[in-house]
Amino acid sequence: MLQSIRDGSRSWGAKIIIGVMVAAMALFGVESLFGLFGSDPDEVASVNGQPIMRQQVELEVQRALRSGQVPPEQERALRSDMLDQLITTQLLSQYAEDGGFTVSDDQLDQMIVGLPEFHDQDGRFSSEVFRNRLAGAGYTPVSFREELRVDIQRQHLQQGLAFSDFSLPSEQERLAALQRQQRSFRYVILDSTDADVDVNVSEEDLQAYYDANQERFERPEQVRLEYVLIDRQTMAEEQDVDEDVLRDMWREQNRDADRRVSHIMVTFGGDRSREEAQALAESAREAIEEGDSFADTALRYSDDTASAEEGGDLGVISRGFFGDAFDDAAFGLEEGDISQVVELDGAFHIIQVTDIRGPTFEEQREQLQRDVALRDIDGEFNRQVQHLIDESFAADDLQSVADDIGLTLHESDWLARNDEGEGVLSEPGVMTEAFSDDVLVEGYNSEVIELDQDRRLVLRVAERREATLLPLDEVREEVEMSVAALQQQELLREEAQALIAELRNNGASDIDWLEANNVSRQSDTTVPQLIVQETFRMPRPEEGESVYRAVELPQGVAVVALDSVSDGEVDEQLETFVSQMAEQLRAQSVLQGLIDDLRSNADIER
Repeated sequence: MLQSIRDGSRSWGAKIIIGVMVAAMALFGVESLFGLFGSDPDEVASVNGQPIMRQQVELEVQRALRSGQVPPEQERALRSDMLDQLITTQLLSQYAEDGGFTVSDDQLDQMIVGLPEFHDQDGRFSSEVFRNRLAGAGYTPVSFREELRVDIQRQHLQQGLAFSDFSLPSEQERLAALQRQQRSFRYVILDSTDADVDVNVSEEDLQAYYDANQERFERPEQVRLEYVLIDRQTMAEEQDVDEDVLRDMWREQNRDADRRVSHIMVTFGGDRSREEAQALAESAREAIEEGDSFADTALRYSDDTASAEEGGDLGVISRGFFGDAFDDAAFGLEEGDISQVVELDGAFHIIQVTDIRGPTFEEQREQLQRDVALRDIDGEFNRQVQHLIDESFAADDLQSVADDIGLTLHESDWLARNDEGEGVLSEPGVMTEAFSDDVLVEGYNSEVIELDQDRRLVLRVAERREATLLPLDEVREEVEMSVAALQQQELLREEAQALIAELRNNGASDIDWLEANNVSRQSDTTVPQLIVQETFRMPRPEEGESVYRAVELPQGVAVVALDSVSDGEVDEQLETFVSQMAEQLRAQSVLQGLIDDLRSNADIER
C-alpha cells in the first residue's frame, strides 16, 4: 500500500486524495485520518481490545524519572518495564471488573478526603493542597481518581487472593525449625590444577559440540543503516546571538530579583521649593559624574541622614517594598548602575544598585545564549523537519535527501534486531522501525521518527544479511575453549567422585579441608553461596558420621563433608519475620500465577 501511494504521489488521483486528507485534518484534526490508515499511531499496545496509549507510558516514565529513583540513562529499559506494568495492570483491572470488584464514587471521595497528603496545617482536607500536589506529580483530579480506583480494585483483588491461602501452625513451626538450623561442614574445591589427565580436544569433539550447539554460533539477521538527523540543539549551537539580545533577556529574567540599593534623597516642601530640590539633586548627580563617590555624595546631599551615614545604603529590597515608582527606577538598573534624578513621593532620588541577588550576566551567559538560539532557530527547525518529511517519503535513497536539506548522511555498523545500537540508534523505537516490513523488506525510507522534542530521524537499510550459521572454522577458537572447559569439568567431576568414594571407604587424611562451623542459612560467611545452599539440601548425618557430596561450581567442583546438624537458638523476632515473609511470598506466588494465567489467555498486541 505504501509503495502505491508513493508511486502515485504525483498523479491527479493522489492530489485529490491529499486534498480530502487536508480537508479532513482541517475540519476534524489529525485523528480523522486514523480510520483511513489504521489504528492510532499513539497506541503502543492493546489488551483484549483495550488500548494502551504512548502518552500513558511516557507519563509513567516521567513520573519515575522525576522521583529520582531511576537514573536517566536507564530510561530506555524503564519505558519497556512501564509498558509491561501497564499491561499487567490492565489485565488485573479487567479481571477485577469481570469479578464484580467495584469502587463507588463515594468511596473514592472518602479516601481522598482522608489522605493526609492533601491536608492543610490544621489537618483538614484542602482542595488547593489537593490540586497542587496532583499537579506536582503530573496528575489531573480526573486521572488521579481513575488511577486510585484501579489501585483500590487491584488491592482488593490481591487481598482476596492472599487471604484465600494460609499455612497450618505445624507448617509454620517446621519452617521456623528449618530456618534456625545450623550445620557444620568441611569442604575442598578442586580446580584445573587438580585434574590428573591433560585435556585433549579432538576434531571429532569439536564437530560434535558444534553440531549440538549450533544456536550459539548463529549470526542473527543484521542490517547496516543509513540515517539523517535533524537536531535542534546542534542547530542552536551554530546560531550567532546578538550580545544586546542576551542582556535584554538577562534583564527580563532577573528584573524581579532582590537587590541591594543605595539612594540620595533631596526633599522639597516647607523651606525648599521643588525647583530648588531638583537643582540640588542635579548637583549631586553631577558630582558623581565628576568622580565623587556615591557614599561621599550621599553624606553631603541626602536628607535621609540615617542612610547617608551608611553611604546611602537602604539594604536588600524586594519588588513592591517601596512602591511601584521606586521599583520602576531601581529594578531597571544593572548591578553598579546609578540612575538619573527621579522624582518619587515628594522628593528627588538618585538610586544605585550595589548588588543583585541573582545570577550575574556572565554566570547566565551560556544558558541565555542557548535559550535565545533555540528560540531563534525554532522556525528553521520546523521548516527542515517538514522538508525532511516531504523529501524522504517518496525518495529512493537518503543521500539525495541529505544533500537537498544540507544534512550529513550517517552510517552504522552491522546491527541485529535486538542490538541497542549506539547514539541515536539506541533510542526507543529506532531499531523496531529499522526492522519493520516497510524498511527491512520493502526497502523504503522510514517515517520521520520523533526521538524527543529536539530531534527527528529518518533511516533506511543500506545493506542486509540474513541470519546464518557461522562455519566451524570461523568460531573454532570459541568451540575449542568450550569443549576444553567441558572436558576439564568432567575430569574434575570424576576426581570428586573418586575422592568421595575413598572417603566413604577408608577416610582420607591428607586433604587440606576448609572448615565452616555452625553455619545458618542467614550466616554472613566467606563460603561460596552455592556450597552453603547445597549443604542445606544434604541429608542429616548419623552421630559421629559424615555425609559427602560433590557440588558443581562455575569453575571447578567442591567436595563437601557434612559433619553435624544442630537446631540452633530460637530467635522469635527472626522467626516472626520469616513467617511473614513466607506468607507474602505465598501470596505473591498466587498473584503471579493469576497474572501468568491471564497473560497466557489474553489477546495482547504490542
